[in-house]
Amino acid sequence: TGFLHLGGLRTALYNYVFAKKHRGTFILRVEDTDQNRVVPGAAEGIEDMLDWAGIPPDESPRRGGSFGPYQQSHRLDLYRRASDVLLERGAAYRCFCTPQRLELLKKEALRSQQTPRYDNRCRHLTPAEAAEKLSQGLGWVVRFRLEKGVEPFRDLVYGWNKHEVADVEGDPVILKGDGFPTYHLANVVDDHYMGISHVLRGTEWLTSTSKHLLLYKAFGWDPPQFGHLPLLLNRDGGKLSKRQGDIFLQRFAQDGFLPEALLDIITNCGSGFAEKQMGRTLEELISQFEIGRITTHSALLDLEKLPEFNRIHLTRHIENDGLRQKLIRELQLLVEHVYGDQQVDQEVLEKEYVERVLLLRKGHISLLKNLVSADYSYLWVRPSVSREQLQTISAEVDEIGKLVLGLMTRQAAALTVEELNKDLRSLQKQTKETRYSSVMQLLRLALSGKQHGPSVAEMMVTLGPKEVCGRIHKALSS
Repeated sequence: TGFLHLGGLRTALYNYVFAKKHRGTFILRVEDTDQNRVVPGAAEGIEDMLDWAGIPPDESPRRGGSFGPYQQSHRLDLYRRASDVLLERGAAYRCFCTPQRLELLKKEALRSQQTPRYDNRCRHLTPAEAAEKLSQGLGWVVRFRLEKGVEPFRDLVYGWNKHEVADVEGDPVILKGDGFPTYHLANVVDDHYMGISHVLRGTEWLTSTSKHLLLYKAFGWDPPQFGHLPLLLNRDGGKLSKRQGDIFLQRFAQDGFLPEALLDIITNCGSGFAEKQMGRTLEELISQFEIGRITTHSALLDLEKLPEFNRIHLTRHIENDGLRQKLIRELQLLVEHVYGDQQVDQEVLEKEYVERVLLLRKGHISLLKNLVSADYSYLWVRPSVSREQLQTISAEVDEIGKLVLGLMTRQAAALTVEELNKDLRSLQKQTKETRYSSVMQLLRLALSGKQHGPSVAEMMVTLGPKEVCGRIHKALSS
């Protein structure tokens, strides 16, 4: 019914790390039985995003598996046969109530300030009365008989629980008039036939679990173990808003956030792991996870911290030889996309140059796209700076320029930020009256056209001796 958002990612992640920790199988099953709410492309999008996040299912509609099909709309015969079994056993019955009658019941309940519920009217039809209505061709659904006296169950997170569902709701529909099951029947049937051992799902399903266990009992099946995950909320305690569109994974991917950063922040704000620490890898999440550590407190997610999480994981990517090659290609494409119409010199797209930029700026940037922002335009496009502009900073423009050109010629072999900083200090002492800060201001303007940015030494190391000399020559002669 929709695309994968942070709440869904967290549920998937907990199932994934639990399965991997216990050498189990992580299964993606697509629940599309509510045909009125199906969003075209959403099922494929969910699987795409799980792949992007690095937590791909072992069995799914796309991957297949021994217990398919993994899409509920392809399993309708199975649900129909299951509902027939319950009808034969008297655990379910056909309901002939019209939508109009059900709507009236709902309105009446709301008018008297009660929770709307079905009044179980058709539960009391005799076999002869039901047969008569069938012969008349009346539409029907199948309802499950809720029985009082549910047995308590032990939830993996919330401990012992039970909900007397028969006291608060009418008999639920399990097979609709269009032949599609409701969530309650489909999930129970699928969990049984797919051999599901554990289900980790959102806490909103906790009160329905007693109902599901009654269905298992009616079939004579052993249920899986259930663990309900506390809510994922905004840092102010409000619900994550799907309407804002800012919690869907596709948006984070488009904005350049790394999947590792999202997995890190949604586990960091919750529970189930050894301790709170930023920068955990998926392998560390798997090794640290203990379902007994999950608390029942809601997890408060502060997305304003996401750039900091991303900075940590981006630094790790830059430091890894293999991952860095992928970043180099991505940055080359970004530069072409952002600065392509400004006649970018092909030299700035060379692998060695782009790699140098990444290594020098690691730890300073939160997103790869930061490097194509206006602050870093000097890396990709030569600035236009006039001699007059430089002379407003110092009258010793020519002397400073010559000193730097000489320094670059001597230093061409191996430029390092540390060595250059020392050399620039020495260089300033050779001027007559220009202070060190003014020398730095002049060089920064000549090299980048900007008054702020990384240190001058870092700029020079990034640009390289040839480019530094070229820019200084250009500024002095313009």
